[in-house]
Amino acid sequence: WRGHDVPPVLLSGDHARIAAWRHEQAVRRTAARRPDLLHPSHTLTVAGIQDAEVRTATPSDAGELLTLQLACWVREAQANETLDIPPLREDLAAVQAWLGTWTTFVVRSGSRLVAAVRGRLEGDTWEVGRLMVAPDLQGAGLGRALLEAVEAEAPADATAYALFTGAGSKRNQRMY
Repeated sequence: WRGHDVPPVLLSGDHARIAAWRHEQAVRRTAARRPDLLHPSHTLTVAGIQDAEVRTATPSDAGELLTLQLACWVREAQANETLDIPPLREDLAAVQAWLGTWTTFVVRSGSRLVAAVRGRLEGDTWEVGRLMVAPDLQGAGLGRALLEAVEAEAPADATAYALFTGAGSKRNQRMY
């Protein structure tokens, strides 16, 4: 149109997808121009996942975070041939404790907690950890979106980022 490419969604005739696209564009413009007007959570558009809402974790998320953590870190234990991985040794009280000291984001799809990540400043390094995506949704882009969200939360005095994974976690190493 007038020399500009038209996004395919606008030509699709799918009014629900068009409305969602327009809403997402409006949120992006608001974020760029007036971030102070945005609600602390926002909706992501991730392929195959309906209404993926990213928000700051609350204490009431601890039980679901523990369940997600156990589901995600078993694969890491297998890749690294050890059960001596902190997330597998934690209990609900430990998750509740770190929720108070880390900036933690969760992703909900409907009523289900499907992904999470946490970050905190240690000296001048913004440490990112516990990047977790439900096994059935891995590869859909949630991890990348969460990394962007937690990196954006790094305070101005952070001069470096640190993200740890196991030596045997080749899949994670490629992704990071």
